Amino acid sequence: MKIAYITAGAAGMYCGSCMHDNTLVAALAAQGHDALLIPTYTPIRTDEPDVSQKRVFFGGINVYLQQKLGLFRHTPWLLDRPFDAPRLLRWVSRFAVRTEAESLGDLTVSMLKGEHGYQRKEVAKLVHWLATEMRPEVVNLTNGLLSGLVHELKRRLDVPVVCTLQGDDIYLEALPEPYRGQCLDLIRHHCEEIDGFIATSVYYADFMTDYFRIPRERIHVVYPGLNLAGHGGPRPGNDGRPYTVGYFARICPEKGLHTLAEAFRVLRQTPGAPPCRLRVSGWLGENQRPYLDGIERKLKEAGVAEDFEHIESPDHASKVRFLQSLDVLSVPTTYREPKGLYVLEALANGVPVVQPRHGSFPELIEATGGGLLVNPEDPEDLARSLRQLLQNPPHRDELGRKGKEAVYQRFHAARMAQETVQIYREYLRLLA
Repeated sequence: MKIAYITAGAAGMYCGSCMHDNTLVAALAAQGHDALLIPTYTPIRTDEPDVSQKRVFFGGINVYLQQKLGLFRHTPWLLDRPFDAPRLLRWVSRFAVRTEAESLGDLTVSMLKGEHGYQRKEVAKLVHWLATEMRPEVVNLTNGLLSGLVHELKRRLDVPVVCTLQGDDIYLEALPEPYRGQCLDLIRHHCEEIDGFIATSVYYADFMTDYFRIPRERIHVVYPGLNLAGHGGPRPGNDGRPYTVGYFARICPEKGLHTLAEAFRVLRQTPGAPPCRLRVSGWLGENQRPYLDGIERKLKEAGVAEDFEHIESPDHASKVRFLQSLDVLSVPTTYREPKGLYVLEALANGVPVVQPRHGSFPELIEATGGGLLVNPEDPEDLARSLRQLLQNPPHRDELGRKGKEAVYQRFHAARMAQETVQIYREYLRLLA
């Protein structure tokens, strides 16, 4: 099958959606499909081999210039190409990562207007390239924010268009009014033209039914799967070191590191609690360094900073070693997480998790048996569950073992690719 998977670069950040898409397309190719991962805005960043094509469509520089300056909406395509150079886009991304979603409202609305927006030239470029050079049998959009493409894709290609839902509301809810309402209206209109949808959890499928007003039967659930290469090796034994609580995700308020840090403080100051330390890693943008500094300052004031360690975002091998150094992982998000790749990565290495009782986490814990659930944004409850696991090694080891077995049996990339292809085939049959 010839598959065009259109993903969205995240301005140089490690992004869960980019990593999900890269893993999926690599698995599709490994199963013999002609699958192409097509980046938009910026090149993607992943700690696994990057399988995306080098050309970037809707390059962030051109998109911005066409939004702000009418001249660039009419320049010849050839003159736009230098601005889409991956090296230039990566360099500019260092500054773009500081841009908050709330400042991008007018641009997001224009993008969702598709062929009627200021970026109509970018729509034409991508659709023309797909129609004349790739000629896919199916197109998959990585999120609803790309749905402005759907009308021209259907008109020019006459193939099924599928949209993956994996966090669209997080960005949209950060937009101020009137932009948020305008964007939702546009996306809901485009959803009527999209053939089918794939959600990364039952929770998110149910949520998006109301949020985007999509009939539930049109949303299929395909749980994320990992490329398990490098994962699952033997973990170092506890050689007398303190027990280690870990966090591995993007370092930002919505991922809840401050909640975990407060739970760690409570745990450390609880009489009879076992000696423990807190190790933290993951992508840290310059705009979030004050957030991390504030957490470290509070831990220092509480007298526990000597047992806190921040490790810069590692490559894949270093990430696995980091995870294998943990006794338990927690990423207590303040939002309802639709995927939870870091949960699966921890479990793949036999590390149990403690997660909030919301979003996709209850499903993942039930399906894997690999952890405990706690009240969201409740450091006291989180501290109690962390203590429970740290003080009961047999229980902790049993959760890690069950979680690892479940990931290797069910939450792997090959299964994710197979289920995705079944959905594509269903819509190809309907179109035939």
